[in-house]
Amino acid sequence: MRTLSLLAVLVLTVALAGLSALPAAYGQPNFIVILADDVGWGDLGANWAETKETPHLDELAAEGMRFVDFHSAASTCSPSRASLLTGRLGARNGVTHNFAITSVGGLPLNETTLAEVLREAGYSTGAIGKWHLGHHGHHHPNFRGFDYYFGIPYSNDMGCTDTPGYNLPPCPSCPRHNVAARVTTKDCYTEVALPLFENVTIVQQPVNLSSLAARYAEEASRFIQRASDSGRPFFLYLALAHMHVPLDVPLPHASGRGIYGASLSEMDALVGQIKKAADGHGKGNTLLWFAGDNGPWAQKCELAGRVGPFVGAWQRQRGGSSAKQTTWEGGHRVPALAYWPGHIPAKQTSRALLSTLDIFPTLVALAGATLPPNRRFDGLDVSPVLFGWSDVGHKVLLHPNSGAAGRDGGIETLRLAQYKAFYTTGGAKACDGSIGPAEHHQPPLIFNLDRDIQEQEPLDVASREYQAVLPAISRAYAQALEDIATDNVSVADYSKDPAVIPCCNAQHVACRCQVPENHASMLDCDVERRTTRLCL
Repeated sequence: MRTLSLLAVLVLTVALAGLSALPAAYGQPNFIVILADDVGWGDLGANWAETKETPHLDELAAEGMRFVDFHSAASTCSPSRASLLTGRLGARNGVTHNFAITSVGGLPLNETTLAEVLREAGYSTGAIGKWHLGHHGHHHPNFRGFDYYFGIPYSNDMGCTDTPGYNLPPCPSCPRHNVAARVTTKDCYTEVALPLFENVTIVQQPVNLSSLAARYAEEASRFIQRASDSGRPFFLYLALAHMHVPLDVPLPHASGRGIYGASLSEMDALVGQIKKAADGHGKGNTLLWFAGDNGPWAQKCELAGRVGPFVGAWQRQRGGSSAKQTTWEGGHRVPALAYWPGHIPAKQTSRALLSTLDIFPTLVALAGATLPPNRRFDGLDVSPVLFGWSDVGHKVLLHPNSGAAGRDGGIETLRLAQYKAFYTTGGAKACDGSIGPAEHHQPPLIFNLDRDIQEQEPLDVASREYQAVLPAISRAYAQALEDIATDNVSVADYSKDPAVIPCCNAQHVACRCQVPENHASMLDCDVERRTTRLCL
């Protein structure tokens, strides 16, 4: 037994040595992180057999690694994105709920982003798509470590357009000069058009949602080409508009699932284009990581995604949704894939407990860079899982309140191995309009996910199993709260001012303006700083 133990230690030592030498031996790898918006675990065909619209994503799964116990760091947009880019929960980085179009602040400036770390390590950095971490002043992505930005500063339904796409309730198109002001429609933005930025300049307002997917694919391919021509490694953060609410989907993408299926098919095709572009610049040079930012937006009914088996049955029996904005599995368990030919083994399924929090420390390690000092991280370097050396992830994973119940960003749900404990429960707005009331639980509700993935029946508090696991859960919970309380914690500015709304021409109704597309791509920094379309 002693010989076997020594042999195991030797194998592990050699493997870890190989990992530490990887950036030097192969050169720094390129990174592409694709984050889908409000996509369900069951929206991936490789996860859920009923889904037929994702052949390119399914190909990624077949050629790389599929994660089946992978979680977003929060169950709503801004906190989830802030955590991905900092490796820290909102309770540490300060981003606990969504920013508005009138938000003065954003991700606190004392927080260090993944782009800043990688740029310091020699990377060319680009962000394409939805930002939603502050657009005013130095909260804009160009000041948060990204050399290049092209996209919408928040969600694709947070402004009117001439091609509104689909929504529930339906939203009207933007007003024009010859149209009198209309009554504001509930849940719709009718007075300010949705802006499209290239770096710090608005190049189109309102955005043409019909062509947005194609433009994102085009700009992503251009960024990859420019970075490759420069000889520098690159980091591309591609935050898709899909699947939040469907864009104005072209008819050729129609599918059996109607509008949502057509939009899912369009997103899948976009991912396929990005994979093709990356492979075209040296297959095996680029790690591509796909994940969702949170679960489906259930109140959108047929325009929302599939949660798969993660239905949150206990909550559904009491009203409300158990998906986006909640701490039920449907709110934060998301589809995730990693693809890196020659490094990540193909046709692999990992059951390790992982999170979008892990992307930050993992990419930093693979780049040969170091984590920022004077702060603690919730993410792990999961390189051993990616390379197939281990299938061990988090022992404890925290799920912050995300709008359905409890204080925003508060930690009242946690996972310990197969057990999940709720100190607070609540349901988000469901398709039928119901909202599950917040309930506090002391002692906590505890589910064994190995036996009850639907979260239907909590353990009986008098059972031997409950009594055996409760002390470990209580210790883990107390230690987590103490760790956060003693950390270097940031505070986000959530103040609002209508003057900071992105507007390229305040003299026009809905801030209308448009730069010809062939001109917009040629705008350099000097022109951007002189143009009247600046709104920072």
